[in-house]
Amino acid sequence: MKKLNNSAIGIFGGSFDPPHKGHLKISQVSLKKIKLKKLYWIITNKNPFKKKPFFNLNLRIAACKRITNKNKKIKVIFLENKVKSTRTIDIVKFLLNKNKKTIFYLIIGSDVFCSLHRWKSWKKILKLCKLVVFSRKGFDKKMKKSVINKHLNQKEIIYIKNHKVNISSSQLRVSYLK
Repeated sequence: MKKLNNSAIGIFGGSFDPPHKGHLKISQVSLKKIKLKKLYWIITNKNPFKKKPFFNLNLRIAACKRITNKNKKIKVIFLENKVKSTRTIDIVKFLLNKNKKTIFYLIIGSDVFCSLHRWKSWKKILKLCKLVVFSRKGFDKKMKKSVINKHLNQKEIIYIKNHKVNISSSQLRVSYLK
């Protein structure tokens, strides 16, 4: 059995609008496969690439805490007030400053990977964190053809072929409107 990596922390960020069992499943797989000490669910008030969130921030934070409460390795945090930024690069720098000897793993889906080149300072983020990419239905082929895929050393990316959970926050928001 592999020993836990005491200096490894996962970063799983997003608006979690709303959080769901797919988020939790990705977290559980990440903790197990990467042997993370902790996994931070870093909630953003608003995704810079999307319109206004459906649920308010406090509801989303409470829902995230409820869905993760049985796993003590998952910590739900909101850092935008402390960091004074919504950008991943600023969050990563803040976390690295607080945890100097820590290896951070940025956990994303293949859908996010396809647009990662649009993120502020994405190259710097990838120098500061190891990248973990989970499969998302309909995006794995697009990911291989994406702009960013041409700029990365494939050996530095951890691809996780997971059992896809057929759920998304977008689908859940639609069901709330019905």
